[in-house]
Amino acid sequence: MSIEKLKTEVFRLSPGARARLARELLASLEGMTQAEIDELWTEEAIRRDEELDTGAARAVPADEVLSRARVRR
Repeated sequence: MSIEKLKTEVFRLSPGARARLARELLASLEGMTQAEIDELWTEEAIRRDEELDTGAARAVPADEVLSRARVRR
């Protein structure tokens, strides 16, 4: 099952069920070594860079992001 399909299914769960799942998923990562964590962050950085390069994502200036966040509070 793809991550996108899994996400679709997970978002159909109740908020409480999603919270429990999130806790369990996070707990499953606690035993990772620093090297494993670093590798995951490297993979994420590469994925995000590719999204910017292909136009799947766009960069937003930090001041704009912070301004939107302040409005949402």
